[in-house]
Amino acid sequence: MDWPHDPDDQAGSEGMRKYGQAILAKKVDEEEDFPLDLDAFEEEYGDEPVRIDHETVVSVSDVLSGVSESSVDDIQSFNRAMGTSLRKQGYWPYEIGSA
Repeated sequence: MDWPHDPDDQAGSEGMRKYGQAILAKKVDEEEDFPLDLDAFEEEYGDEPVRIDHETVVSVSDVLSGVSESSVDDIQSFNRAMGTSLRKQGYWPYEIGSA
């Protein structure tokens, strides 16, 4: 896919320092963007890349395809919706082990 910017440059994953949900969260302003219409969010950012791990890059639209909500009221709801979608679609490379 041709991305609007390199997923590893400053506009993407900040030199591969930011992955997955951190990339999505940086696209919203906690003070100004909520409640957030997710269709409008997808229209603005849908074609942008989200690096999942060192091998996998998907679009914001790919992540949003697993979100059932049409809007979210705050940053916590946004992060829950994105995290749920990432896990549901197998884009969550982290596993929580039992201690």
